[in-house]
Amino acid sequence: MARNPGTLLAAGGVGVLVLVLLGFLIAVFLQQPDRSAFRNSFSLIDDRGAAVDESLFTGHPSLVFFGYTSCPEACPTTMMEVTDWLNVLGPAGDGIKVYFFSIDPERDTAEVLHDYVEAFSDRIEGITGRPEEMRKAIEKWGISAERVPLPDGGYQMNHTVSLMMVGKDGRLKGMIPYGAPREAALDKIRTALLTPS
Repeated sequence: MARNPGTLLAAGGVGVLVLVLLGFLIAVFLQQPDRSAFRNSFSLIDDRGAAVDESLFTGHPSLVFFGYTSCPEACPTTMMEVTDWLNVLGPAGDGIKVYFFSIDPERDTAEVLHDYVEAFSDRIEGITGRPEEMRKAIEKWGISAERVPLPDGGYQMNHTVSLMMVGKDGRLKGMIPYGAPREAALDKIRTALLTPS
């Protein structure tokens, strides 16, 4: 029995689409930080120069982002979105803490970081530290952060751009992908961080 070439082509296209989607889902799964990682010990400083450790994540829900102040797009966009989400949540979201962890501590001193996060919201706390301590923390959390040289001698950072949702027990509850629609992000926050377990 002869087969319609159009049917074969459509079936082949669906097969390729399924494989691409499967590959994407596997990649996303493999890049996700360990759910217990935020309970690992660390010794860093906040944007006011005060020492902080792993207790930062306990007792309240948190939104955690790993970026850098020279970031051209993903970092400022995410900080603007987070500020908007907090405004939409209103009093229900008052207990949520927001942390911006620098993946570029060589340039992001406490002072630089303070000015950066304050430009978005006084609810965002910047975290930085000695480069070796920051690297250890990033590795423990399974965050991707790689320096990319630029022709002018400077550099940018390739990094994980998802926003982490950490519960009051210090465990990762989920992630909000970069560019998530507003309502989808708010639903994730309400479900993961504001719904009693």
